[in-house]
Amino acid sequence: MQDAQKPIWLTSEQQGERVPYGLPEIIDGHVHIFPDGLFAAVWRWFAEHGWPIRYQMTSSEVVSFLLSRGISHIVAFQYAHKPGIAKKLNSYMVEKCAEFPGRLTGLATVFPGEDGAVAIVEEAFAAGLAGLKLHGHVQCFTLNSEAMHQLYASCQNNGRPLVMHIGREPKSAAYRCDPDTLYAAWQLETVLKGYPRLKVCVPHLGIDEIQPYREMIEKYDNLWLDTAMAIADYLPIAGKIDLRRYRAERVLYGSDFPNIPYAWDRELKILARQNIPAGQLGRICHDNAAELFGLA
Repeated sequence: MQDAQKPIWLTSEQQGERVPYGLPEIIDGHVHIFPDGLFAAVWRWFAEHGWPIRYQMTSSEVVSFLLSRGISHIVAFQYAHKPGIAKKLNSYMVEKCAEFPGRLTGLATVFPGEDGAVAIVEEAFAAGLAGLKLHGHVQCFTLNSEAMHQLYASCQNNGRPLVMHIGREPKSAAYRCDPDTLYAAWQLETVLKGYPRLKVCVPHLGIDEIQPYREMIEKYDNLWLDTAMAIADYLPIAGKIDLRRYRAERVLYGSDFPNIPYAWDRELKILARQNIPAGQLGRICHDNAAELFGLA
């Protein structure tokens, strides 16, 4: 990205023991859990191609860590990196949610275009999972494919939100596709128009198209953005993110924990320092996620 600064390595940054004083109740709307073997593979990939993962924990440890430090509720994601594994991942997510009743909400995943994709997703919804998570950089789907239209329709018809990492950053040459050739904010705008009851959340404030996504949440009531890693002053983003300039009802806090190189509470400390009006801060930290994921 033009004029971006190099990331600062913060693997030894001091961490707090609790949610920073002065913040409202916190829902973390972007947390990753995986079975142990997949987590280990994710850490290896990041170590070689991304950044060092500071918190290498089991899924149960991830959830317990955040809850013990004052996070009130967690929304957890997985993503299927190949066909044929989504059903097992969804069953694993259901088991983890049962381990933390009332404190952990899980989303389903599927590999777009795999056999029986819609049935896999709807089975997961019936088992209690609250939405669908897809990762374009890993899964390399195109937004206008028939496979994706089937998933849009399923989520819309079942009243479940769709979380899609389709912002073009952070990207890596190690991915098997180039996000710049697959994803642009205007392409998602076409989906939002075609499926007006489909609730879509784009993580990381949509980087690197920060401004187009900020403008889109002003126009579309079915689009949300999460903050994960975008306000941490870590990724190479030109300029500072001022959440006071965003539509308060369509932004939610997410940490991307544990797949981060810095302290777990870095973004929370930044939120506490931004002088965001109390009503807006409450929506970002809690209310928007509660409404989007059906926690209210």
